[in-house]
Amino acid sequence: MGQTEHFWYRAPTDGPYLDSQRENKAFGFTEDAIWVSEDNGQSWPHRRPFELAGHITFSCILKNGVILFATENRLYRTTDKLDRLAEIRVKNPDGADYLPHTPQNPEQPGWYFLSLTGVHTWEVDGREMVVWGNYGNVRGGATPVNIYYSADGGQTVKIAYAFGQNPYFRDNGTPGGGSTGTLLGNPDNKVICRHVHCVAYNPAERAFYASTGDANRPEGFECHWLRGVYDAQKDRWDWKVIVSASLNTRYKCGGINFVDGKAYWISDANGPLPHDRGVFCCRPEDIPDPKAHTMLFNPKYECANMIIQDGVILAAHYATASPFTCGIIFSPDMGRTWTEYDLKELGKRSPVRFNRKNADGWFRADLRTGWIDRSEVILIKPKPTSGKS
Repeated sequence: MGQTEHFWYRAPTDGPYLDSQRENKAFGFTEDAIWVSEDNGQSWPHRRPFELAGHITFSCILKNGVILFATENRLYRTTDKLDRLAEIRVKNPDGADYLPHTPQNPEQPGWYFLSLTGVHTWEVDGREMVVWGNYGNVRGGATPVNIYYSADGGQTVKIAYAFGQNPYFRDNGTPGGGSTGTLLGNPDNKVICRHVHCVAYNPAERAFYASTGDANRPEGFECHWLRGVYDAQKDRWDWKVIVSASLNTRYKCGGINFVDGKAYWISDANGPLPHDRGVFCCRPEDIPDPKAHTMLFNPKYECANMIIQDGVILAAHYATASPFTCGIIFSPDMGRTWTEYDLKELGKRSPVRFNRKNADGWFRADLRTGWIDRSEVILIKPKPTSGKS
């Protein structure tokens, strides 16, 4: 499709919507079927009818070949050959079934599993873990906000953390919920948020971090950073809120990454001026102290998606909050130099859900109208001089 000084970019070849990728494999869907490719989307030899395929909101490919995917409020497990398919019933921390609420409007059951990010798997003490939080209460109905995990290769999925009942996102039958209707969430937790922006893992600490949004409420802030440690022997989590802050600060953010023990993130601060925005870096222990942060770059507009791999930092503008038509933010050298590109020929789009590079070296991202409604997919491949840090 095209190139810049730093990367090539293109659309996938004709076929299903390419929703996630890993090494040589890709998972995709059409309106009535799910598909798997074994050659990075060049061909799609595995197909299975699935009448709810057009409602898929989440997918993740594990290293053992298991694929987790979800529709609005239902989670499924299949294989990379699609020869088996089963619905997963999420479990509470005590092992009891975690059941979706009964929606006031059956057409708006809530997006329980949608994620704004595209990286959900990490190696933790020799095992792969899947951990993600749901970006709900924007489409599909009001939703309780949770962090989910699987520590057994996708066989079971449990609640790692359940946020409290937010009175501003009750189930009233509308796409985003409102101040009337059924309260959703954990009644015993006073920490509330609209949704989870990002979950990331720092192997140097063996700790996970999560950021949330979005607003300042009389009951408290919705923008939090949480730190969680998983005890595999006890199958138990220990989470602590390390920051709660206003929506116009750097702590309203996403794109959290950890490289060589340091935390990196990008802010989508909005609300009252002045806006505390940029790409930031610090030691994990300094996250609560803004004076200890280094601003690597300021894109000036609110941004919340970023991935770092092999020395390349790849981020994007929101089309709804930026003059860029389809804005890409790029650093080939871990933030020492930066360039912004506007891929105008793609139309007014927001790149979200960055997947790690596949075996051919291409990052994958959704192109969204607004920042939620799915449109196309873009593949981005750094040029050989990029990423040498």
